[in-house]
Amino acid sequence: MKPVLEPRHDLTPMEIDAVEDRLYEHNRAATGRDDGEGLGFIVRDEGGKTVGITAGYTWAGISEIKQMWVDEAFRGRGYGRALLDAMITEARRRGVLRIWVASYDFQAPGMYERAGFKRMAEFEGWPEGRVNVILCKTLT
Repeated sequence: MKPVLEPRHDLTPMEIDAVEDRLYEHNRAATGRDDGEGLGFIVRDEGGKTVGITAGYTWAGISEIKQMWVDEAFRGRGYGRALLDAMITEARRRGVLRIWVASYDFQAPGMYERAGFKRMAEFEGWPEGRVNVILCKTLT
């Protein structure tokens, strides 16, 4: 049977995880590194509601912060920096040498820079009128 391309713009988290697993298997085979682990932290309020979260991974001596979010009502109180510091600390404990993140100019590149991240690239017009910033920190 010939494969058929079909549009699917509503992939489930399970389907996306399956793609991530296949990519990891390919990357593992190509590099010989099989130390990939998820990395994440949550901030909850007194009632248990999630008010801040960050997620990423460590693998092959690197780490990526893929998502970070703090509820608007809780911003400016240090929760974002606490999440970032926790990610860096755990990445360092796992032997990571470099950690990177992408942040739009209207998000939090300044927070990352204050934490020692350096701008590695800027993509102007991503989206139009904005800049997508790639930042990296070398851990010692």
